[in-house]
Formats: sequence, C-alpha cells, structure tokens
Amino acid sequence: MAAIRVTDLVKTYDGVRAVNGVNFEVDHGEVFALLGPNGAGKTTTVEILEGFRDRDSGRVEVFGLDPADRASGQLLRERMGVVLQELAVEPFLSVRQVLARNAGYYPDPRPVDEVLELVGLAAKADTRVKSLSGGQQRRLDLGLGIIGNPDLVFLDEPTTGFDPSARRGAWDLIRQLTGGGTTVVLTTHYMDEAEALADRVAIIDAGRVVAEGTPQSLGGRDVGEARIQFRLPAGRQVSDLPVEATGAMGDYIEIRTARPVEVLAALTTWALRESVDLIGLRVERLTLEDVYLRLTGHDGGRTDARELR
Repeated sequence: MAAIRVTDLVKTYDGVRAVNGVNFEVDHGEVFALLGPNGAGKTTTVEILEGFRDRDSGRVEVFGLDPADRASGQLLRERMGVVLQELAVEPFLSVRQVLARNAGYYPDPRPVDEVLELVGLAAKADTRVKSLSGGQQRRLDLGLGIIGNPDLVFLDEPTTGFDPSARRGAWDLIRQLTGGGTTVVLTTHYMDEAEALADRVAIIDAGRVVAEGTPQSLGGRDVGEARIQFRLPAGRQVSDLPVEATGAMGDYIEIRTARPVEVLAALTTWALRESVDLIGLRVERLTLEDVYLRLTGHDGGRTDARELR
C-alpha cells in the first residue's frame, strides 16, 4: 500500500477549481516533490493531505486513512510532522522549551538534544525564540517537524532563508530521514533542491498535474536534444570541424543533437588526430528548471535553456 494515494481530487473556491482532478501516489520512504507556480493548487493539495482543509470530491488516503475523517485524525497527527512556511511559536520560550513542549504531543518523540544537533541549534538551545535570526527560526521550524519522530513529513519551502551551508545541512537531514524510512512530501521553488532530494516530482499547474516522474526523466529531459559546447581551437575554422555546428557565440561553438555520443566521438577523435584541445567542452540537456518553465507556460515559447536563465 502506498503511503499516500490521491485520486481525482477536487477543491473549489468561489466557483474556481483550485484543484481540478489531481492524481498521484507517494511510496513509503521516498521524497516526493510537488512543484508549481503560486496559485497552482499545490498548497491546497498538501493542506488536504494534512487534514487542515476539506476536499469537495475525490479520494485521499494517508497510510490507508482518510485525513478528513475526524475519528482517525489523532492517529494520523501522531504519525505526521509538518513544516509550514511560517509557524506560530511563543517568542519568549527558549528553543529547548518549544521542542520539549511539542515532543509531549507524540507517543514516541525524538530526544530533544538529538533534534537540536540535527537542526544545528545545539548552541542556541537556551536562546529565546524572539532572539533567533530568520534562518535559525527556520531551523527551529524543521526541528518541530521532526520532533515527533514521524513516519511522514510535509516540508513546505523548508530552506527558505537558509544560507548555502545551512541548505546543504537541511538536505543531509532530509536524506537521513528517508534513509530511516520516513516519507517526505516536499514543496519548493528551488529546482536544484528538488533535483537533489526528490525521488519523484509532480508539477502542478492550474489545478492539474501536468507532469510526473523522476527529476532526471521529467519532460523527456533524459532523451531529448542535447547541447554540446566548446571553444573553437586556435587557428581552426568552423568548417574544419567533423560535425556541423548549430551556432556560435564569439569563439564558442554550439552543436545541438539527438545523438550526443556519436557527435562527441567524432569531435574527440578529430581533436586527438589534430592535436588540439576542446577547451570548455560540456554537454547539457534541458535542466529541471527548463522543463518546469516550459510545462507551466512561463518560458515565453523559448526553447533555448540559456535564454531562460
């Protein structure tokens, strides 16, 4: 049985379908990322899964239970951790006090000191919440989400406000959670975060899932056209190359091809024979960001990934 199963989910606000027939499943122990522009319906979908919002129609199961069923609500809350974009935490309590209080809501919580270490707040354990920086408060939010030792964690933009080092630390923590069997549902606007963490990704736009798959294969990016770039060797002309160039920018050559292995073999064989270097040689396919922008209609019809950055 899947950890989460969503079938034909619908939610309407003032006559507008914010969620319009969403379907997906989340396996036990995986990181499942929901991506989409603001207003696409992903937050509403997650709130329905968490039991914070009722649906109009469709079927939703979390560990085989309906989160809208009040009779099973307490059982699900004991198995779930939620990290929202903003949590209301008493500003005059210390970090340790906040974690200890929330630990009391769960039957088998993690030790407070362990959570302090995991989220990098051990040195701030006795600091009042109001004195924490924005990034430190976000770490506390993450700590509150895992203090109950949950089987399922919802992470809503978990690294917003983090510096690069703190982001990588949070990523390591999320990997530790899934390594221990925890299921994670992640919403994020950082494409590199989704690519680094997610086993599978679903892109929601206008209330519908428009693509689903692994980050590496989404939108056909694993089999689509590749772009090969390198600097033209000194003293050589484009016409000297063993393959046809698609374009050039200064002395940089670009070749677009659906057969990158063959093209690279021809290029490197030529370079070795002519004793020249292919400086700056790189091979790129569409990035996850390119696919996201294309699927959500925000790329302006452009197909060149470089133009999107």
